[in-house]
Amino acid sequence: MVDLRTQKGKVYLVGSGPGDPELLTIKAKRLIESAEVILYDQLPGEAILDMLPESAERIDVGKYAGCHKLSQWQINELLVNRAKEGKIVVRLKGGDPYLFGRGGEEAQALAREGIEVEIVPGITSAIAVPAYAGIPVTHRDYASMVTFITGHEDPTKDETALDWDLLARFEGTLVILMGVSMLERNVKELLKYGKSIDTPVAVIERGTRPDQRVTTGTLGDIVGLCKQRKIRAPAITVIGDVVKLHQELARN
Repeated sequence: MVDLRTQKGKVYLVGSGPGDPELLTIKAKRLIESAEVILYDQLPGEAILDMLPESAERIDVGKYAGCHKLSQWQINELLVNRAKEGKIVVRLKGGDPYLFGRGGEEAQALAREGIEVEIVPGITSAIAVPAYAGIPVTHRDYASMVTFITGHEDPTKDETALDWDLLARFEGTLVILMGVSMLERNVKELLKYGKSIDTPVAVIERGTRPDQRVTTGTLGDIVGLCKQRKIRAPAITVIGDVVKLHQELARN
């Protein structure tokens, strides 16, 4: 096995998966254990963050729900600077780095500085979290298509890039990541463009973790149910007929 410490100035963008530490890939675990510098936020979850070695420089870059210690530009700068110091750097990200994780932006920033960067995919929360809740995102009887939607678009955009008319007519499963704060708006947009008020919905908090909690309802009542249960991030919203399978397939 190659000792990562003999290499110079490289950054690994590592997906940590959805939160259950047993879903961390073998490669991700090896890189975490060998890293000289680890930049992390809270999205991987406490169990995985507890695995970070004390021998590494550990930098909390924030990205809590509704709170960002550092801007994305500052995170990019840290990655670049540590790599230029000749360090082996792990940027630890929840889920998969390239699915709404801003991994592409970080990879671009590093490539433009001539820094070697490697992507280490992680199990995406968009599929694993519904699975742990007994909800397959596709099923022959319920959905032959699935689409993934960000709950947090670039706030500097003048207009949304989401086509709610198209999404309302979509006959497959909709999976919305990071969408707790925008749940009411998302529901209103889908109903506005004709999605049935009886469409099943599940909101899954802290998916794959010991304290996972699932709230199910329909487009007609899910907002009220989530307010009543004080739903908090991190959570994933699943919309579509596959939600009907939750009661039958949920893990006891």
